[in-house]
Amino acid sequence: MEEALTDSTYLILLALLKPQHGYAIMKEISKLTHGAFEIGPASMYTILKRLQAHEMIQLEESNDRKKIYRITQKGRNTLVREIERRRLFYKAGADLMSEIEGQEKGVSTKQQMDH
Repeated sequence: MEEALTDSTYLILLALLKPQHGYAIMKEISKLTHGAFEIGPASMYTILKRLQAHEMIQLEESNDRKKIYRITQKGRNTLVREIERRRLFYKAGADLMSEIEGQEKGVSTKQQMDH
């Protein structure tokens, strides 16, 4: 089984579905999460280097000398698997919460009927 992505790595790969430079990646992550999650430059560039080493992204120089990062097919495949993994976790949590809340309502209704 492959190792799960950290939240930061997951969000960087999501942001790189559109080729972008570093500052734009940080802005995109903030936008994607409605400001709930931000990543600093030091963390981001460390993760970008790791993603490059694992061939999940590639680096291109643009005309204005900004470094543009783009997701590779390997990175895209990893992202698809991670989205499925997170969807499974979300569903498991939502299903369990729904079940528990249903049981609690049943107990509450029964208690009201007993009084």
